[in-house]
Amino acid sequence: MKPVSVSELNRYVKSMLDEDAFLSDISVSGELSNVRKTGRGHIYFSLKEEKNGEQNCVKCVMFAGSTQYLLFEPRDGVKVVAHGHCSLYAADGSFQLYCDRMTEDGIGKLYEEFEKLKKKLDAEGLFSPSHKKKIPFLPNRVGVITSPGGAVIRDIMNVTSRRFPGMEIRLYSCPVQGRDAPPQIIQALREACAENVCDVLILARGGGSFEDLWCFNDEALARAIYDCPIPIISAVGHETDFSISDFVADLRAPTPSAAAELAVPERAKLAADLGALRNRLAGFASSALTLQREKLERLKGSGALMRPLLLTEGRRQNLDVAAGKLSAMLADGATKRIDALRRVESRFAAADVKKTVADRRIQLMNAANYIAAEGRVGLEAKRTGFLSLASKFEAMNPAHVLARGYSIVEKDGRSVNSEAGIKPGEDFRVVMSDGSFDASRKP
Repeated sequence: MKPVSVSELNRYVKSMLDEDAFLSDISVSGELSNVRKTGRGHIYFSLKEEKNGEQNCVKCVMFAGSTQYLLFEPRDGVKVVAHGHCSLYAADGSFQLYCDRMTEDGIGKLYEEFEKLKKKLDAEGLFSPSHKKKIPFLPNRVGVITSPGGAVIRDIMNVTSRRFPGMEIRLYSCPVQGRDAPPQIIQALREACAENVCDVLILARGGGSFEDLWCFNDEALARAIYDCPIPIISAVGHETDFSISDFVADLRAPTPSAAAELAVPERAKLAADLGALRNRLAGFASSALTLQREKLERLKGSGALMRPLLLTEGRRQNLDVAAGKLSAMLADGATKRIDALRRVESRFAAADVKKTVADRRIQLMNAANYIAAEGRVGLEAKRTGFLSLASKFEAMNPAHVLARGYSIVEKDGRSVNSEAGIKPGEDFRVVMSDGSFDASRKP
């Protein structure tokens, strides 16, 4: 067998690994070792396991597009469950696990349930931006759904009292951890909706492990948040923590304190902005008033207001001049029309009219005689030409030709003038001087 190159061997092994169904979707448990994070956000590490006195390990890589969803900080010695696909890095021939997600060992099953529910609710449209309600700019009252004894409610009240003193906070108490927490959170949410006295609700809890925050990944709670008519800000855990409630809520805050900042504006800043607007408005009004006063002063000193008759005197005089010109034009025009009428009248004196009529009568009679003579000559010429044409048409009459023993052959209403016009087996008609009959050409 011909030897193969190293690159050919590596490519072949890589293709075999890539096509293997078992290795294309696999989860591997082990202990993190040699964890190294690059400046571009990629993580290189090994998964190791000691069994029967032997040390086993596999190289792994997790690219930046996947590391951003990690719920913990990878470090040496942490036991994890890594999911991905196995392949060969052809450049150095090393077998690697390419990870797309990774959880601490013990919460892998919970994380799979989380991803499954997330995909389900996302497909139903519960995370759609089109359904999310706008957070009010300045609420009259803020509702907080959280535990009454935790630091969360104190942080929210401190932030709101600092940003907007006097803002009313209404607490809807409920546990925020444990198996029984979801139905009680739902009950608190329904109580807030039934009272309908808050303009915005904050669903809050402090930081904790993935298991501690698990009650906010409840499907019934997610649907209750989706159906709530009051805008909801979700503030569960720390900035790196994500829950189903965060995705369904109208707005996610990284922390409860940040949620209070998003729900309540700064009163001092609002007052400063209003003051600035008031000053600008006052400045605009003052400038406009000054301009109008200056304009009024100019008008007060104008000649038109001091002596109003000046506005009409010139126009009166112009009107008189125009009236004089119009009268003169009318008088001159009337005189010209009268002179022209008199000239026409003199031309049509009685004697002239009689003479003109007599001359026109003689001209008319001469023209009539000429037309009559010319008409007779032309009519005779036309009659002679017509008779000549009639005799020619009579000579060309087909009936005369048929009378001399000829006949006409017709097919489909048209004359046939050659033998090729009728094919064997086709019917035709024969027209003679005293009648016609149908015939058929023999095949």
